[in-house]
Amino acid sequence: MTLRPIERIEGSNLYEQVANRIETLIAEGTLQPGDRLPSVRKLHQQMSVSISTALEAYRLLEDRGFIGAKPQSGYFVRQFKSRPEPERSSPRQEACCVDTSLVFQVNAMLHDPEIIQLGAAVPGMDLLPLSALNRLMGQVLRQDPILAHGYTPPPGRIEFRRAVARRMLDADCTVSPDQIVATNGTTEAVYLSLQAATQPGDTVAIASPSYYGLLEALESLHLRALELPTHPREGICLEALETALKRHSIAACALVSNFSNPLGTRMSDEKKEELVELLTQYQVPLVEDDVYGDLAFNGDRPKALKAFDRDGLVLYCSSYSKVLSPGLRVGWSIPGRYQTKIERLKLTANMTTCPANQLAIAAFLANGGYDRHLRQLRRAYEQQMIQMIQAICDYFPEETKVTHPSGGHVLWVELPPQFDTMELFSAASHYKISISPGIMFSPSGCYGNCFRLNSGLPWSPKLERAMELLGQLIRDRLAD
Repeated sequence: MTLRPIERIEGSNLYEQVANRIETLIAEGTLQPGDRLPSVRKLHQQMSVSISTALEAYRLLEDRGFIGAKPQSGYFVRQFKSRPEPERSSPRQEACCVDTSLVFQVNAMLHDPEIIQLGAAVPGMDLLPLSALNRLMGQVLRQDPILAHGYTPPPGRIEFRRAVARRMLDADCTVSPDQIVATNGTTEAVYLSLQAATQPGDTVAIASPSYYGLLEALESLHLRALELPTHPREGICLEALETALKRHSIAACALVSNFSNPLGTRMSDEKKEELVELLTQYQVPLVEDDVYGDLAFNGDRPKALKAFDRDGLVLYCSSYSKVLSPGLRVGWSIPGRYQTKIERLKLTANMTTCPANQLAIAAFLANGGYDRHLRQLRRAYEQQMIQMIQAICDYFPEETKVTHPSGGHVLWVELPPQFDTMELFSAASHYKISISPGIMFSPSGCYGNCFRLNSGLPWSPKLERAMELLGQLIRDRLAD
């Protein structure tokens, strides 16, 4: 095949641009596994770059795991190994109370710097624009030295809310800054939304498995959870949801809409619209967590569930914790008809979200660097996920199943039914490796043979050794 000359982009190395072009052709299927790539000399001629640039691009693609070299034959697209995905979940569809005591035990490992964090869904700090954010923070504080020390009551700084309103257009949501409430991350946005939409003792319909942070919020608010069957590709079963709405008194539904944690699900637009219409029919509010929405590997950012809301029943929640900075704790809610209640609850809970942090984020969004950073971050997360899946194929038993998300940075691993991932968690902790056992993601204690892995950290020999050791621990227990 013939490759066109590259259109040079300022602020990016030319060899990276060449590698990114070829990686896109692989991701889109234009270049298939086993296809031979142009020689270094031919690539130099076709793309109008130097031979050293062409060679460096191929070396980068090798490092990313997309191509391999064969002696005397040149470069070829790699044959990626794979494992089947888990089937749709089958939780007990009975409302139950929530106990998240195990979460505290697992999260205690986060404070140990020697732990290899395969369990916590955290991004690698090296992937985030920390220098730019620090510079902007200093700039904000120099312009107004007392800014960080005063209150900014709900709904938050107008500069931040304007910036968020502009970005929400990418999720197909047209909202005004006045419809946005700044929060301390997505966690607070979800907590306040549940608090606004429910009363203690109410039942909330959730996907199964579901992010344990949501379960913590349900427990804290004394809410019951009704788990719904969920497929890694298709999301929750709408038939099961409709049956639940008919049989139970459902006060609210709470879902991660795009690249869900822990399954990585991305629902189709058609199914999203059908879901919102169903809940609107029963006048049941929907708490939407879209913290991973900007992390699609290929194509446009997926629509939010909020894009289909015509009745103000979707309480949209998100933050910049997964793409810019977990520690700044800057998130937001678009609560629809619940806005006044959310603002009052926010005022009661903690009054404010740090104004300097809001302004630093707003400045970063305004200076044009966000989209460039996002392209690099998406590519890094995709590469890291591919490498982790390849490690699972290399080191884990043949009967292992694993999800194949098209965005985000978490993987859900399923082992044979008799396997106990709590035992694996304990064994791995002795080797300073953390995982998140599956029962953390189910209020009824399902998924004892599953666990979540974080692929948000840059790949390294240390990570590969950890995966190899984890695989050996699994094999040893299956052999017992």
